[in-house]
Amino acid sequence: MTQAPTELPAQTKKRKPRRVLPGFAPTMGFTLFYLSLIILIPLSAVFIKSAGHGFEAFWAAATAPRVLASYKLSFGASLLAASINLVFGLILAWSLVRYEFPGKKIVDALIDLPFALPTAVAGIALTALYAPNGWLGQLLAPWGIQVAFKPLGVLVALIFIGLPFIVRTVQPVLEDMETELEEAAASLGAHRWQTFRLVVLPTLTPALLTGFALAFARAVGEYGSVIFIAGNLPMVSEITPLMIISKLEQYDYVGATAIATVMLIFSFVLLLAINGLQAWSSKRNGQEGRK
Repeated sequence: MTQAPTELPAQTKKRKPRRVLPGFAPTMGFTLFYLSLIILIPLSAVFIKSAGHGFEAFWAAATAPRVLASYKLSFGASLLAASINLVFGLILAWSLVRYEFPGKKIVDALIDLPFALPTAVAGIALTALYAPNGWLGQLLAPWGIQVAFKPLGVLVALIFIGLPFIVRTVQPVLEDMETELEEAAASLGAHRWQTFRLVVLPTLTPALLTGFALAFARAVGEYGSVIFIAGNLPMVSEITPLMIISKLEQYDYVGATAIATVMLIFSFVLLLAINGLQAWSSKRNGQEGRK
């Protein structure tokens, strides 16, 4: 006759793992509260304020010729600057990770300079360099190239402030990438471009898209480093953030909120497309890796 199993001591019973942070409910509640207080409520206020004056007033303020010209410059220069940084940021990150050269640590530290430098200081420095009588401006003047007080100056400023986003996003991925895959591709007869296109680039694509999105988002809303070098000529070198400031100084809250709403919508759509493309690329790379 078998005996009934005795009850295990209390010390041997399985205990639930203790968590350092509180449970899901309070954590998620605090997260939603914080995001709502810092992001959702201010952004909702912009939409509500612009909608409260009627569609006709909103459309008239958002599609004025001077405002349309600022859209074209801000979004066009931001896309172009982010695209340029995408190429040269990848080259710079590759050099820092794969090569050793004198002054490497200094170069690595200088990349973060746009993060630490006040935007107004960056704008003044770029203007002093690229003005017609500046160190670089006077060298470009004989060639008929004027950077300061032109749309080209806006592009230069946006490239300056956006470069660190690409480098710092791609650099950790390159550091974790195994060089054995590249060596295996080379041993199978692949030349450098094939190795980069088929082995390296698919792994870097999500990081590149993330850096591109961050650089673009920063460039669209940049004000301090651009305002000095742009020249702020109507219909030529006025950026959209400057138009918003000008409307607020004139107490034209309808125009300011209308322009801000258009910028938010365009930015959300573009960032959503980039994030969707990034998710698709990561999913495809994961499926190919399992194969």
